[in-house]
Amino acid sequence: MEKDFNLENIKPDIRYLKDMDAVIYDKDWQQTADPETELYYMYRGLKERQGYRYDITIMFPKMLGKEFNKTKGHTHNKDYGEIYIVLEGEAIYLMQKESNGVIEDAYAIKAQKGDICVIPPYYAHFSINSAQIELKMANWVDKDCKSDYKGIQQKQGACYFYTINGWIKNPNYGNIPPLRFEQPQQSLPKELSFLEK
Repeated sequence: MEKDFNLENIKPDIRYLKDMDAVIYDKDWQQTADPETELYYMYRGLKERQGYRYDITIMFPKMLGKEFNKTKGHTHNKDYGEIYIVLEGEAIYLMQKESNGVIEDAYAIKAQKGDICVIPPYYAHFSINSAQIELKMANWVDKDCKSDYKGIQQKQGACYFYTINGWIKNPNYGNIPPLRFEQPQQSLPKELSFLEK
């Protein structure tokens, strides 16, 4: 599998702190932080294979006050899943499934270089840079997949925040199940093995 690209001459989409206003845990810190702070770069559509799009995201080792740097979080239209591969650094992938306004399931996967995380359909998901080094990760997703951020913004983030004090529940969700933990995979699912070519 191709794991790297020369990104120097490719212009990324940039996620700034001001884009994350609704989903930050540490509101006191946020009031004095620079809204133009760059949190992560997204290089989308670097290649395609059999209807799947390959992206790379680079997330900086920044703290959002008491919270570790993270993606904004989203769900997918339709029943699309997604695959993440850690290229450099260390990530925590947080997933949650909501039904009728209630979180039915929430789990996290801690992944290091070479590890693979499969996001199931219907799960909102968030990537967290849990180390003090740059996180570089790739993802494969259906090229027709669209990201929906609205529900996450309305609840002001995921059902859990990952902070210097560990996992903290987001009170905007009401009842939240205990967070469970899963292991990453070492290879792609068999039906997606063509992505390795």
